[in-house]
Order: sequence, then C-alpha cells, then structure tokens
Amino acid sequence: MNNLENILIKKSENSHRVKRPTQTGFSSPATHYAEPRIDLNEVLVTNSSATFFIRVVDDEHNEVGINTNDVLIVDKSIIPKRNQFALATVEDSFKIIKIDETSLSELNIWGTITYIIKSTL
Repeated sequence: MNNLENILIKKSENSHRVKRPTQTGFSSPATHYAEPRIDLNEVLVTNSSATFFIRVVDDEHNEVGINTNDVLIVDKSIIPKRNQFALATVEDSFKIIKIDETSLSELNIWGTITYIIKSTL
C-alpha cells in the first residue's frame, strides 16, 4: 500500500485543446449583420380586421394565374373595381371572378383579392 501512495501521476506538459480565437481590431461588419424579419401582416395587410388568408385547393383558376396551394389575401372592406379579382359566393361556394361592368350588380361579392401569394412547390 505504501508503494501506491508514492507513485505520482505526472500531467502532460503539451496542451492539445483548441484555442479560442482572439478578436483584435474592429469587428467585421458581417459578423453582426442581422436582417430584420419581414412581417407579411405589416407589408400586405392594410385592414387586419377585414382581411382573410384563403388557400386555393384546386386548379380551377389556372387561366388567370391562380393555382393550387396559392394563398389569396382577401379584404372585405374594399369594393372591387373593374379588372380586379374578387371572391364571390355562388351557390353556397366561393368563386374567384374578374370584375367587369356587369358582374358587380349580378354577384354577391364577398371580398376583394388584394394579393396572391404563389406556391413554388
């Protein structure tokens, strides 16, 4: 037992740890560069209490450039004008229509499409 107590363990004199980088001078402008996030509600919505996001579920409107999985931003407070797209209720379902001179008097307009967010998938 006495022999074991006399044995000392010597530490290695070489350090194999990775050294922490030390920063000198001015920091790189790219190091602290942070782009602010884009909030779609701030950018695309003017009247949040009357705006709805609606996802398109079929390809019925391919001829006007509205495809499946596109998201429509519809504002119910805006009255659509000629050549704008609107969402109308026809036979208890929504239809996307392009407004012409006669359609305002014939259709039940639910809201005006203000933006179409396209899916790339």
